[in-house]
Amino acid sequence: MKKYLITGFSGFVGRHFLDYLNGLNEPISVLGIDRDAVNFDLNQFGNLECAFKKADLLQSHEWEPLIALFQPDYIVHLASFSSVAFSWVNPIQSFANNTNVFLNLLETVRKVNPRCRILSIGSSEEYGACALDQLPLTEDAKLNPVSPYAVARVSQELLSTVYVDGFGCDIVMTRSFNHIGPGQLDTFVISSFARKLLAIQNGSADAVMLTGDTTIVRDFVDVRDVVRAYDLLLRQGRSGHIYNICSGTGVALKSVIDQMASILGISVVQKIDPQLVRPNDNKAIIGSLKKINDEIGWAPSIPLDTSLRDILNYWREKSIA
Repeated sequence: MKKYLITGFSGFVGRHFLDYLNGLNEPISVLGIDRDAVNFDLNQFGNLECAFKKADLLQSHEWEPLIALFQPDYIVHLASFSSVAFSWVNPIQSFANNTNVFLNLLETVRKVNPRCRILSIGSSEEYGACALDQLPLTEDAKLNPVSPYAVARVSQELLSTVYVDGFGCDIVMTRSFNHIGPGQLDTFVISSFARKLLAIQNGSADAVMLTGDTTIVRDFVDVRDVVRAYDLLLRQGRSGHIYNICSGTGVALKSVIDQMASILGISVVQKIDPQLVRPNDNKAIIGSLKKINDEIGWAPSIPLDTSLRDILNYWREKSIA
């Protein structure tokens, strides 16, 4: 029986990862760790042996008994402050949390379970500001992080390399591009758009929609495709290697708003609110998926239109409940 330890278990990606593992119909045991309580029923994942432990992973002494007792084959490290906007408001907290939690994990694994494989989740934000002629970005592109969040992710990646080369740890790294899907908090841009557009549709909000800079272009990939990539990388990825997880296609935020408005059958006027514009925002980030496709055969399967419809349906059902 394969054993998965998942940090950041209570979050958006963690729940979708459980859904994916549950659908494999394999003998799998999961231990979830998070500082926040789980707000979903673990019994719904009937094909898994699933347990949860609440822990503050900034406290290094809380790691060792968990890993020593469970002895995972795989660790999926999802625990982080994953909002770029949050990192601008709380740079010290964001950086310290995202680097120190990961370092605690690495040190504990090195001491008590050096054979397990770690999936270190990075971000497309690591690439930072880049020229249009550099797109799509491959894994060997120069990194130019331009936010506190992005700097922390680069630091995590460098720590991974040090522990692979210096201590022989088994770590696979990702640079995950903007992933979206049902269940994502509305502190993230596409989910925020969906809630605002539904409010316009039902008449509880004005048809003028305040946004940040919607000319920026991002590479969106559905979270359900992302978690499939994560599991494939745990099983087949090369230790010490970095893999983009992306769609290979760029879409302007304005186009996403227009597409969701069309799905809802409404018209909106977009107006920029300077308070919503981030400092030094990257104008365009589009990734190349050639490496992950060549090596493990992964490519996204869920089209953007399906993702957007599912996000809108999620918020519609949540407003009714």
